[in-house]
Parts: sequence; structure tokens; C-alpha cells
Amino acid sequence: MPTTEVNTTELNATQSLNVIDDLSMNLEGTVQTLLVPVYEKFPFLHNTFLDIPLANLFAAIVVFLLFLLFRKLFTLIVIGTLQKISKVTETYYDDKVISALKGPIRFAFILIGAHLFFLLIFKETEFIKNVLNTLVVYTVFWAIISVMESLRSVFHHATEKFNPDLAKEMGNFILKIAKILVGAVGLGAMLQVWGINVTALVASLGLGGLAFALAAKDTASNMFGSFALLADKSIRIGEWIKVGGVEGTVEDIGMRTTKIRSFEKALITVPNQIVSNSPIENFSRRGVRRIKMQIGLTYGTSRDQVDAIVKEIRAMLHGHEKISQKETLLVNFESFGDSSLNIFIYTFTDTSNWERYLNIREDIHLKIMKIVEENGASFAFPSRSIYIEQTPDKNVL
Repeated sequence: MPTTEVNTTELNATQSLNVIDDLSMNLEGTVQTLLVPVYEKFPFLHNTFLDIPLANLFAAIVVFLLFLLFRKLFTLIVIGTLQKISKVTETYYDDKVISALKGPIRFAFILIGAHLFFLLIFKETEFIKNVLNTLVVYTVFWAIISVMESLRSVFHHATEKFNPDLAKEMGNFILKIAKILVGAVGLGAMLQVWGINVTALVASLGLGGLAFALAAKDTASNMFGSFALLADKSIRIGEWIKVGGVEGTVEDIGMRTTKIRSFEKALITVPNQIVSNSPIENFSRRGVRRIKMQIGLTYGTSRDQVDAIVKEIRAMLHGHEKISQKETLLVNFESFGDSSLNIFIYTFTDTSNWERYLNIREDIHLKIMKIVEENGASFAFPSRSIYIEQTPDKNVL
């Protein structure tokens, strides 16, 4: 019975990916055909420069420059026309997609021109072809990722159906995962251009899987931290928080880190595992903001004056339209200080906005000053009195 010998090496071989030849549409053959009568009419063009026939060198330069011109004309005419048409439509997604594709399409013209240039000068080696094919694959996945980025609001609308409060954060998170997956596929395609067996490469990574897992332990912790932040709804983009000694406004909640813009305008990047495992002070969600102060009156203030001042301050705060009447409101003669009679004031504004809070606090201060002045009292300041019981006899010296 005849046996068939199978070449396992051929089965395991990976075929290189070649896409640049299809993009040129055999233009180099057409150009080379047109050069035949040129060589016949001008024999001196058979001369070579760096082993390149002069006619082919000139033709290669002209073709490359023509593709640069086509690139500019395509941008001005085709892309410009599409952008004008897209402005007439009701949706704005088409505007964003066209703008996103503008860069990759312009770069594709350069790649095709470079491919024809090397073909016409007979210098397109296997290495150069692989480089060009890699750049073509890169351009394709660049276009895909750019389109995904331009449709970011689509991800926000999709996640809004599941959780309106965290639509933006979840949409950004899903978009990042999708972009990573697309990027991984693109990397695999670029490796295939060079004849690398991606399946075998991934399988071989299993040998170092333990080492990789240990190295990626912190990354995994940060990813799970981001899941916890989204699930707990503890912070959102745009909120003012303080966590791990860092205070500022949340700018982005990523897969690995959370970016916080401090009030000094510095961008602070905090790993998500630290954010998720640390106490978070979310100032944006408190709704009110506390005013806590102690004012001191001089010891020359009478009992009736202190009583009147306390009552008038309390009445002023109860009647103030910017003071929250639902929260604790305390005004009391608290203590006899070293150099003052201390009145304790504790209340809350009806806003957590810092600027409005400062304006309300300023108004409260001015009203307290007016109450103290109208009652004939004055504020104390740190002082010390020295009492001399007996002066020394002038003869004792």
C-alpha cells in the first residue's frame, strides 16, 4: 500500500502577507512599457547611475512626485467635497469619520508612490517590500482605530442605556479595550508580513507565562481597580476628589491609571489599585460646604452685649438665603479664652462650588463685623496684661 510522506515543515510555515503589490495595480509595468520608445529615441538614457538606468531613475522620481500631487489633489477635491456634503447632513458622525480617514489616506498615497519608485529603479528587495507591506498594514489599522476614536460618542450612547451615570467612563473604557484588541490584530498582521508564525509565537509564550504573569501583577491589579471604580461609582470624570494625598479634578479613568488635574494645574497620574484601595474624599458630591469659625471679643464686652451679638448672628444665619437650613447651625458663646471671649459659629452653605462658597463666606464675615460694631463691641487680638501690685521703693537701690 503506497504511503504519502507529509512535510510538516511546509504545514507549519506561515505565508508572508503581501498587499502592496495589489495597491500598485501593475502601474510599474505600464510605465516600463512607455519607457521602451524613450530608450530607443534617446540611447544615452541607457547609461546608469548607481546601477540604475537614467530613464528609469527619472521616471521613478516623476511617478513619486505625481503621487505626492495626487495626494494633495485628493485631499483638496475628494476629501474637501465629502466634508462639505457631510456638513449638510443632520448627523455629525460622518464629519468625524471623514476627518479621521484623512491622515491614513494621505499616507497611503506616499506608500504607493514609494513602492513604484523602488520598482522602477529595480531596487525593491525583499526587505524593502516587507517594510512597505508593514506600513500598509499599519495604515489600515491606523484608519480603523482613528474611525473608532472618532465615534467615541457612539460608545457613550451605547453604555448610557445600561448606566446613565457612568456612560462616559464605561464608554471610554470599552473603547480602550476595543482599540487594544484591534491593535493586537494589527500587530499580528504586521508580524505575518515578515513570515513570523503568530500562532506558534503565542504558543511559545506559554513557556514564560508564569514569569509574564508575575511581571504583569501590578497591571492586572490596576485593571481590576478600574473595574471596581466603575462598579462602585465612587468617582466620575470632572469631579473634585482627594485620594492618597492627591487632590484635584478627575480628567480620565483609564484601564491602568486615573489622571487627576491638581489645582496648581499639574497632571497627576495615580495607579487604579491605589485609588480603589484608598479612602476617597469626593467633594463634588457633598452638595454643601461647611463654615466653621471662632470669633473673639474683647474682655471689655459686657454680658448683655455678648448675648445680643450671639442672638443676632444666629438670626442672621437662619435668615441668610445662601445658608442651608437643613444642616446643623450652631452659634454659641463657647469659652473664656486667654485674651478673648470666644463665640463658636458652625453652619453650612447651600453649595459646594468653591468660588460661590468663598463669596458666601465673605458676606457672612462682613455681616458679623457689622453686628459686632452695631453692638458697640470690638474684636480681640492676642494680648497680655501685666499687673504690678507694688512699685519698688525709690530708696531701695
